[in-house]
Amino acid sequence: MNRRTLGKSEIELSEISLGTMSLPKDSTQSKRIIETAMEKGINYFDTADLYSFGENERMVGELIKERRSDLILGTKGGNHFEEGKDGWFWDPSKAYLKEACKNSLKRLGTDYIDLYQLHGGTIDDPIDESIEALQELKQEGYIREFGISSIRPNVIREYLQSGMASVMMQYSMLDRRPEEELLELLHQNGIGVLVRGAVAKGLLTDRVEEKVSEDGFLGHSKERILFATDALRAISDVATPSQEAIRYVLRHPAVTSVVAGASTAEQVLENSVTSELGPLSEENYDKLKKSAAMIYYEQHR
Repeated sequence: MNRRTLGKSEIELSEISLGTMSLPKDSTQSKRIIETAMEKGINYFDTADLYSFGENERMVGELIKERRSDLILGTKGGNHFEEGKDGWFWDPSKAYLKEACKNSLKRLGTDYIDLYQLHGGTIDDPIDESIEALQELKQEGYIREFGISSIRPNVIREYLQSGMASVMMQYSMLDRRPEEELLELLHQNGIGVLVRGAVAKGLLTDRVEEKVSEDGFLGHSKERILFATDALRAISDVATPSQEAIRYVLRHPAVTSVVAGASTAEQVLENSVTSELGPLSEENYDKLKKSAAMIYYEQHR
């Protein structure tokens, strides 16, 4: 498994990592998924306190505890909830972020988090206060690095000089918005990109026919989605469409790792093999770009 350095930090991530939101609640099944990931060289595991209101963190922490020192662990905070109560609300205040991080540490059963991420955010947030919280958590040793999980260009720009190591964002052949405004900006500033949604909710896979709806996806019609998936099939006779879709987003130098969810060990195996295929050629990269139209950030600013 190839590894890439996360921004200007000293952290090295496997270029394919595991997003844990889709892990089965059955711990035996989840254990198999996580063990398969580790066997294939995946070293970054990404969770969030909001996933199952803390239960996902507890399970992940328990399943990786024997290998904790060998792994990179990331989680997210900012969605305010209280155990035993329904619902949550957005709360990027300094007091809550510091409290949430310490609660995550307890659930994960660890004394440090490698990458702590703000789980969202808008331009109307008390951004200076949020940055101060993240910086203090790092200075106090609770976290090694911090980042944000956001697709909002105006918000991301506010954090450029904060000392963050990463931005997690949705990016795929069907959602090329980061190519227009964000990827080069982040690369120039030494900030690593963690990609989620590389296979566009299953549309860039062999299951596209059962996944695609008549409404399309992000402005792409059903016909254009099928055309894009056909383009993935056409460039390779050895890789699956999902593997080629992952190779597409890995092609940009700003990208550190593709955080791929998995609900079965077989999905982990398919994703991890992508690292062995090497980078897309310039020719195939251009072909895939032409198969899916560029869209732009409009509402999410």
